[in-house]
Amino acid sequence: MTYSRIAGTGRYLPEKILTNFDLEKMVDTTDEWIRTRTGVERRHCVAPDQTTSDMCVEAAKLAMESAGVGPADIDMVIVGTTSPDLIFPNVGTLVQHRLGIPSCPAFSLEAACTGFIYALTTADKFIKADAAKRVLVIGAECITKLIDWDDRNTCVLFGDGAGAVILEPSDEPGIMACHLGADGQYKELLYYPFGASKDLAKAGTDEAAIRMSGKDVFKVAVHTLGDVASKTLDAAGIDKSELDWLVPHQANLRIIQATAKRLDLPMEKVIVTVQDHGNTSAASVPLALDVGVRDGRIQRGQLVLMEAFGGGFTWGSVLMRF
Repeated sequence: MTYSRIAGTGRYLPEKILTNFDLEKMVDTTDEWIRTRTGVERRHCVAPDQTTSDMCVEAAKLAMESAGVGPADIDMVIVGTTSPDLIFPNVGTLVQHRLGIPSCPAFSLEAACTGFIYALTTADKFIKADAAKRVLVIGAECITKLIDWDDRNTCVLFGDGAGAVILEPSDEPGIMACHLGADGQYKELLYYPFGASKDLAKAGTDEAAIRMSGKDVFKVAVHTLGDVASKTLDAAGIDKSELDWLVPHQANLRIIQATAKRLDLPMEKVIVTVQDHGNTSAASVPLALDVGVRDGRIQRGQLVLMEAFGGGFTWGSVLMRF
C-alpha cells in the first residue's frame, strides 16, 4: 500500500511586524487586554503591494530545499487560502508559473482557517490513489487586508504569512488518518460580507471587513476541535497518550489550551506560535509545523496531530508519523 509523508517544510513571514504596543496607538486597546484574551503579542503584515502568491513562492522554495527537490519534481500544486491575489486565475497556477513547475494540476481551495488541512488531505488522497507523485501543499493568507483596523475585537487577532510542505509517496505510514467537517449553519458567526457574486462593488467600502462573534466562535471551536481530534485518533487506532506533538490552529491561546486539556496533553507537547504570528488563518498550521521542525522539537518518527477550525464553520485534522 502507498502512503504519503511530508518530505520538507518551509515558511515565510512578511517583514513588517505590528506589536500590541503599536496597536495601542491605533485603536482603543492595550497590550495586556490583547495578551490576556488571545495570547497574541505581535503579528506580521504584508506590504501594500505584496500578495498571497508572493508569500507562497517564498515558503515553497524553502520547503523544496528542505525536501531536496526542484520544480521539475513537483506534479501537483494545492493552495489553501481565503485571500487570493485574484478571483481568477487561482493562486496555485500563479505559484506554479513563478516557480517554473512544469504543466500539472494546480488549484486553490477555500475553507478559511482549515484551508491547509483540507489541501493536505486532498493531496494525501491523490498520492494514495497513485494520481500524483509529489505535491506542493501551501497554506497562505493576506488576511490583514480583510480587517477593519478600527475594530479592536478583530484587528488585534490576525496576521499574514505562508507555510508550505512537500508531500510524497512512502512505503510506511506518514499520514495515518484525516478527518474533515463543516456546518454552514454557523455562517453568521464568522464571515466576510462581500464576494464575486455578492455586492463586489462594496468590497472597497468601510463595510468590507471580517465580521466575528468571538464568544460564540470560541464555544463551538473548543468543542469541535476536541471532537475531531478524538475521531482522527480513533480512526488510526492511536491513543491520545501516544501523541508526541499537537500542532493546532493558532487562533487564540485559550482555545489551544482548552484543546490540549481535552487531549490530556501538557502544553510542553503543543507547538504554540500565536504569540508571534497571530491568527494567520490557512497559513497557521503549516507555519507552526515548520517552526517545530526547524527548531528541532518535531523529530522523524514522532506522532503529530494537526488540526484547524475556521469560518463556515469548517474543521479538520491530520494525524501523521512525521
